[in-house]
Amino acid sequence: MNRRKKVKGGDMDESFSVEEEGETSDTGSEMKLLAHDKKALRPPLPEEEVVEEGDASTSNPNLTDTPPKNEKEEEGEQDSEQDDPTGLEGAAFHSRLPFDKMSALEASCFPDINVAPPQTQKVFLHIRNRVLQLWLDNPKQQLLLESTIPLVEPPYNSDVNLVTRVHSFLERQGYINFGIFKRLKPLPVNKKGRAIVIGAGIAGLAAAQQMQQFGMEVVILEARDRVGGRIATFRKGNYIADLGAMVVTGLGGNPVTVLSKQINMELHKIRQKCPLYESNGGTVPKDKDEMVEREFNRLLEATSYLSHQLDFNFANSKPVSLGQALEWVIKLQEKNVKEKQVQHWKAVIALQDRLKANQARMLTVKDQIKELHHQHKELVESKAQRDITQEFVVRSKQRDLSIACKEWDQLAEQQKEIEEKLHELEASPPSDVYLSSRDRQILDWHFANLEFANATPLSTLSLKHWDQDDDFEFTGSHLTVRNGYSCVPVALSEGLDIKLNTAVRQIRYSCKGVEVLTSNARNHGNPMTYKGDVVLCTLPLGVLKQSTAMNSQGMPNSVQFVPPLPDWKVSAIQRLGFGNLNKVVLCFERIFWDPSANLFGHVGSTTASRGELFLFWNLYRAPVLLALVAGEAAAIMENVSDDVIVGRCIAVLKGIFGNSAVPQPKETVVTR
Repeated sequence: MNRRKKVKGGDMDESFSVEEEGETSDTGSEMKLLAHDKKALRPPLPEEEVVEEGDASTSNPNLTDTPPKNEKEEEGEQDSEQDDPTGLEGAAFHSRLPFDKMSALEASCFPDINVAPPQTQKVFLHIRNRVLQLWLDNPKQQLLLESTIPLVEPPYNSDVNLVTRVHSFLERQGYINFGIFKRLKPLPVNKKGRAIVIGAGIAGLAAAQQMQQFGMEVVILEARDRVGGRIATFRKGNYIADLGAMVVTGLGGNPVTVLSKQINMELHKIRQKCPLYESNGGTVPKDKDEMVEREFNRLLEATSYLSHQLDFNFANSKPVSLGQALEWVIKLQEKNVKEKQVQHWKAVIALQDRLKANQARMLTVKDQIKELHHQHKELVESKAQRDITQEFVVRSKQRDLSIACKEWDQLAEQQKEIEEKLHELEASPPSDVYLSSRDRQILDWHFANLEFANATPLSTLSLKHWDQDDDFEFTGSHLTVRNGYSCVPVALSEGLDIKLNTAVRQIRYSCKGVEVLTSNARNHGNPMTYKGDVVLCTLPLGVLKQSTAMNSQGMPNSVQFVPPLPDWKVSAIQRLGFGNLNKVVLCFERIFWDPSANLFGHVGSTTASRGELFLFWNLYRAPVLLALVAGEAAAIMENVSDDVIVGRCIAVLKGIFGNSAVPQPKETVVTR
């Protein structure tokens, strides 16, 4: 079963707002799973472990029920990375660059090469791809120009100046020498400027590392007491669960591939198997599951046709959402079902009318036959000698009787045909409904999965733009980090000057430099001022929205910009939308679910509650389940206590596995 798109694993992800559409969006690639061959939204994720560099934790004697992996099942799974190119072409592919032509950025940075003869461009491309290959072959240490030149094959290394330019370009743009690697040349003592980075999330940490590698002095200001931002891992004893970002959405062309070679990331391919359980605990039959999934994909294809072929993206001067379009198509399908019913009964009535007319004619012919037979019999039995006229009358009656009998036979045959057609129509009437209530519940599960993939209700997704990131998706299987995704920001934070619990209150910027005013995030005391040449702001979109809104000064968690940001930037910030996705972590003392499945779904009973605990993840070695709350349910459950949410989780699990099979969890976490 191929459940698609974009499993993106995070608490929040920015996506296009329907209320005001612009040309920009902030749809995080990591949150869509599943996503857009427009198909399936149960993650298309094969199984089998990729990296087993070591167990981050020792075994707990109380957690002895974890069964071994199903080796046969994992060995039979095809590796989707096998189709990715290799060699020089693979180096360009994994660096997100075209293999046989210059990118737009390269054309602007190398104008002389861009207008040069094709042979010169081929030399440039070979050098570029070779440098990328050298870096990807060993990303654990710095790729120096001095070691690169001898490894570029003749005659491509004859132009040392071009090799130098290409190496400098790739390093400056972050295609090589990025992440966590061993420097072979020490950082310069004299710094090239001071940069202040606001936010120690993955963006801030990666940028800070890169600027530090460029020789700048960098300081990071972080309001929380930890690094990572949206990447947050729950750890207690042997229990591990990612509360935010969770899924690596393919390794092909993904910079995380380089990071996974530089640090200890225990990547595990997510198995494709995902059974669906109904509220009564029964499993959705395979044929029913596949039928509804096909219809789900057809609905998405229909909405895509509406948007991209018919250019139907506005109604009443307002942008149409994906949710609106899907419901409209469903209503059209329901209308089509009713029209087919009408056509069916019209056909039945038409056949019945034909049958009545045929039977009426048969009665008439029957009377004619009786009368002709009586007349013919009288003439034949008459003892009087017949003259030629009487003989003609006898033969005429005989002919008329024969014609009437033939017509009767024809009418009888027609009646048989009409009755057969009528019986056939009445025996196979069209469906009374487009979707039964059960079908709609299963379809709503797919809609909930799509809402999870985009981290927002379908009613807030732009019909036109919701899948705009499809062309930039990574290839390969989706994976999780068994030792916790937070290993990435923790590794990136090494060697950086990070000020935790430091909330930014004001940013002053001018042509002379920047000043950032801060206070203690816990008690709002200890005011500090940081000065620098530049400031890099990686604040969450929600904070930026609040900070740039009217009358935002003095609001908690807002940052004042002095002078205010330009209108075009404020407008872009306000147009962007972000969604909501919450998780419930349940840590048990033993496994009571199918250990061979990384995923199992729970089909809700109503459309309104379709996103409530609709998908459970089993990803870690310890007996931990991670339940997802998406769509409208995610916002509703923000206002419900943790105890109620956990109780609801346990009730759902008991409905699936039975009351006696489900113990009380040892640890729980509910995200907000």
